[in-house]
Amino acid sequence: MIRPRTAPGTLELLPTEQIAFQRMLDVIRSGYERFGFLPIETPAYELTDVLLTKTGGETERQVYFVQSTGSLEKSAAQEEPGLPELALRFDLTVPLARYVAEHEHQLTFPFRRYQMQRVYRGERPQKGRYREFYQCDIDIIGKDGLSPRHDAECPAVIHTIFTDLDIGPFTIQLNNRKLMRGFFEDLGITDGEHQVSVLREVDKLDKRGADAVRETLVGEALGLTEQAADAVLALVAVRSTSHADALGHLDRVLAESTGSEVLATGVAELREVLTVLRDLGVPESDYALNLSIARGLDYYTGTVYETTLDDHPEIGSVCSGGRYDDLAGQYTKSKLPGVGLSIGLTRLFWQLREVGLVGTAESTVQVLVPQLDEAYLPQCLALATDLRQGGINTEVVLDGGKLGKQLRYADRAGIRFVAIVGEQEVAADTVTIKDLRRQDQFTVARDEVVPAVRVELAQPLDVPHED
Repeated sequence: MIRPRTAPGTLELLPTEQIAFQRMLDVIRSGYERFGFLPIETPAYELTDVLLTKTGGETERQVYFVQSTGSLEKSAAQEEPGLPELALRFDLTVPLARYVAEHEHQLTFPFRRYQMQRVYRGERPQKGRYREFYQCDIDIIGKDGLSPRHDAECPAVIHTIFTDLDIGPFTIQLNNRKLMRGFFEDLGITDGEHQVSVLREVDKLDKRGADAVRETLVGEALGLTEQAADAVLALVAVRSTSHADALGHLDRVLAESTGSEVLATGVAELREVLTVLRDLGVPESDYALNLSIARGLDYYTGTVYETTLDDHPEIGSVCSGGRYDDLAGQYTKSKLPGVGLSIGLTRLFWQLREVGLVGTAESTVQVLVPQLDEAYLPQCLALATDLRQGGINTEVVLDGGKLGKQLRYADRAGIRFVAIVGEQEVAADTVTIKDLRRQDQFTVARDEVVPAVRVELAQPLDVPHED
C-alpha cells in the first residue's frame, strides 16, 4: 500500500475550509468587477522561451519545467539536451505581458484585467510558503501612456475588497521609486544598478532593522558614505499619520532636494495619487506614506504599494504592487505602461487562519430531504426539485434508513434544515421542517415550503420562526 500524502508546498483543505477559501475568492472577484475589470485566464504552462525572457538567475531556479514521457525520452537520447519546451508559470505578470502583446490589436486600451489562478514556484516549502498557490491580480495597461491617476484606482479597489473581507483594520502604504531614485541622485548615487541595489536593501528595513541595513549600506558591496547612509535612513523612516501629514512630508522632501527632476516627478505623482485616492472615498486613516517601501522587483518604475493588517504586522504585506513603464518590451515594440497589484490568496488565507481571523464556513447545502420510507421516495424527490428550483441548495437521501441516523448525518455535515415527508405529511399534504440549529420544528403546507424555508434562511438564528 502506498501511504497517501500531499506533495510538499501545497494547501489542501477540508470542505468547510474550502468553502471559506472560495468565499474569499468570490469577494475578491466581486470587488475587481465592481471597478470595471474584466476576467482573463492564461494556460498553466507557457513556452519556455516566452516565459524565461532572461535565462539564469533566481527565477529559472524556481521554475517547474513540463515534459511528456515521450519528449523526456527524446531529450535523454540527445547528446546535448536543452531546456524542455514548456514551463509552468511562476507568476501572472509574465503571462499577462505575453497575452497583451499577442492580442494587442484585439484589446481596448486602457486594458483593465483581473486574473485569479494558481502559479507554481520551486521554493523550499515552509510555514505559509507554497509551491502551488493562488494569485489574484489586477492590472491597468495603457498604450503609449497611462495617467498616474490609475495608480490611485488600484489601492481603492483593494480598500473595497479588504473592507468586504472584514478581517480588521488595515493600512495601504505608498511610495514612489522615482522619488527614491531622485533622492539617490542628490546623494551622488547616479548609476542605475547601484540605485537598484540600494532600493533592494531599503526594502528589507522592516525585516532586518535600521542598524543592519545601515551596516550593509556603508559596507563594501554598496559603498555609501556615513552621511549618505544617514540621509537614506532618515528618508525611509518617514511614515505619515494623515493626508495632510503625507503632503507635508512630500513638500519637505522636495524643498530639501538639490533640483533632481526625477525626484520632483515622483513627488508630483505621489501627490496626485494621494489626492485621487482620497477623492475616491478611501478614508485617510486607511492609507499612508511609507518611504521605506521599494518592492524588490526591478520592473517597478513609479508608485509602489503594500497593504498590512494593523493588528497583525507580523504577517507582513498581504497585497502589493506598483507602476511599471514597459510591460511587454520583450514581446512587442509597442509602449505598454501599466499599474497593478496582487493578492497572494493561498498564503493570506493560511496566515489569517493561523491568527484566527478566518475559520471554517457553513455548508453550502441548506436543506436535507431524508427518506423515511421507500414508498415516499417520489414525493421526496419532487420536494427536493421544488426546493432547488426555488434557489435553495438541497441534498436528498436516496438510500433511506432510520430518521435518527439521517438527522445525525445532517448535523455532522453542517446542514441546518431537514425537510421531512413521511406518512402523516403525505396524507395531510404538508412538510415538517426541522431546524437543527434552533433545535425546533414546524409544519408547513406542501405548496408553501419554498417561501417558508426562504424566510427562515433570511432570519438571524436568534429570531424564532413564525408558525
